[in-house]
Amino acid sequence: MSKSTRRLKIAFVSVAVALAGLAAAGPAAAAAPAAATAQAQQTAVPVDFVDLPTTALVADGERHEVTVTYRNDSSADRTVAPQLLVESPDAGPFLTPSDVVVEQRTAHGCWRPVETASQTGTLFTDLTTAQRTLHAGETLTQVYRITVVDPEAQGTVFPRIALYN
Repeated sequence: MSKSTRRLKIAFVSVAVALAGLAAAGPAAAAAPAAATAQAQQTAVPVDFVDLPTTALVADGERHEVTVTYRNDSSADRTVAPQLLVESPDAGPFLTPSDVVVEQRTAHGCWRPVETASQTGTLFTDLTTAQRTLHAGETLTQVYRITVVDPEAQGTVFPRIALYN
């Protein structure tokens, strides 16, 4: 028996054993991870938003900083997520992610790119990757830098904080 034939047999037996184990475990075992995932997604939904002062989107090719600040005044820990929305004018033209470059200052003072998604003319940063826990009395300060690449772009920057739990 050649090496490749033996490896193929071992791979086939491994798959057969794995399938037999799944069949023996039944549908309940297969459903457990799906239920846990669904529950985690349900708890990741914001219960409220704190809107912060807006600024005009400046299309001059320069970098403009936007600081998002939130203080947890409650007596309990709170999960929060800073978010930037960049809204197009109601009459258009609608912004696309390639119209602006968004960066976030790291704890070390460096800048890292932040991807934006788009829905109905509004660009937005991701909430799931921005989530963090603020202890009672702590303040979150997140600095973003926005550079408008398209000189024709118009819009408004809406910083906000998503509140969880």
